[in-house]
Amino acid sequence: MKTLKKTLIGLAVLALFSFDKKIVLEEKPESFKHQKLSKVKPFQEGEKLSYRAHYGWLDAGTADLTIIKQDTAIDGNPVFHALGEGKTLSVFEWFYKVRDVYETYMDESTLAPRKFKRRVNEGGYIINRDYHFVPEQAQVNTAAKGTIKTPVDVQDMLSSFYYLRALDFSNAKQGQIFRINAFMDYEMWPFYVKYRGIEEVNVSIGTFKCHKFVPVVQEGRIFKSEEDMSVWVTADANKIPILIESKILVGSVKLEISGYGNLIDPIAKIDKKNRGWF
Repeated sequence: MKTLKKTLIGLAVLALFSFDKKIVLEEKPESFKHQKLSKVKPFQEGEKLSYRAHYGWLDAGTADLTIIKQDTAIDGNPVFHALGEGKTLSVFEWFYKVRDVYETYMDESTLAPRKFKRRVNEGGYIINRDYHFVPEQAQVNTAAKGTIKTPVDVQDMLSSFYYLRALDFSNAKQGQIFRINAFMDYEMWPFYVKYRGIEEVNVSIGTFKCHKFVPVVQEGRIFKSEEDMSVWVTADANKIPILIESKILVGSVKLEISGYGNLIDPIAKIDKKNRGWF
């Protein structure tokens, strides 16, 4: 159930926080020279993505991610304002109710977070977080813990989703690893995803050409093995997560896209009849 509740919005944030132990890889700074942002942002104001979460054969919940249309600046820096909302379906709430809201304000130029809000109610367990990031000073100001030093390339839980989409995968090689330095619950939680190439993926709303990634996770905790979670992201300019599947010790969790709107480019959806793109 721990994985499920994080999946409702966390899966929409690529579900990369659904393990409960930090992963530390032996790495050298030059290992991530390949990691850079695409020249064109893969999203715009007004974009909305909707997902449905499944726990085994049950429809468990929904998650929506929206880039809100507004003219906003923080510390003099224009920002994107992204809102993530997750909730369990009414049929599922007789034993566990989730109402999660995440907000991030990302620098329009660098996608570094400027502010982050988290309002979580999971089975009566309440979490409230407010962070004010100052990337130029490599620090975050928190309401509860004061000022905390961070890496320069820090991301929050929701901005990580958009930052990952903005990475340049055009020349990615199979087995190549990408890293995110995420700040969560007053600590740094670096996580990693491994590139697995191009695949076609079928979901309820169609078939899509996708990049496949597998998060590097902790074996023997929630997951049976390192690669028991897979993420498929459209192989187009939008780079939208289409499907996320997790095999866990007590079953499986899946989150698939159920709708999308105001994209920057046509989506890589396959016309099975003509084997073309539209």
